[in-house]
Amino acid sequence: MKIINVVMVLALSPLFASSTFAQTAETEVNRNANQQERIQNGLESGALNVREAARLEKAQAHVSSMEARALKDGALTEAETARIKAAQDKTSQAIYNQKHDAQTGNPDSLASKRMQENTQRNANQQNRIEQGVSSGELTEREAARLEKGQAHVANVQARAAADGHVGKHEQAKIHALQDKQSSKIRNQKHDKQEK
Repeated sequence: MKIINVVMVLALSPLFASSTFAQTAETEVNRNANQQERIQNGLESGALNVREAARLEKAQAHVSSMEARALKDGALTEAETARIKAAQDKTSQAIYNQKHDAQTGNPDSLASKRMQENTQRNANQQNRIEQGVSSGELTEREAARLEKGQAHVANVQARAAADGHVGKHEQAKIHALQDKQSSKIRNQKHDKQEK
């Protein structure tokens, strides 16, 4: 009887490890979407100006890059999870600090409207990645590639808004990158790879 229990535990342990890994990856990707929504809400309310949002986008890009590197091999270690969580906590605190400092933005300005649109789209894309990880439509390696793409988009956005203005041509470039990223998410979610 004890041998059967040991065999069952050994047979099922990869399933639990895989499930735990997927939940960790899903949690981190979900947190990215939440952070993006907080930035977007700050722009919309005027609690953030465009320059502040640019710095926060750069911080989010750093987190997405960390996740992409960690997920690249398909295994998320406890140490990697801890580093990502620490970076997320740091970014979360920065969002809070920037939203509650004396600086304010004009949510009706063209630059803010463009930045609001960009951050909302980033949040939507992060939600799509999280849903794909959660449903099993995305493998960890696919999620890693998509997070790398999200980091690239956020970095371009941050550079475009660093001066407090997002021009028409900059916005067109960001839209093109977001469209490309959206297609990659769709393609990866609908290919035949599964966890």
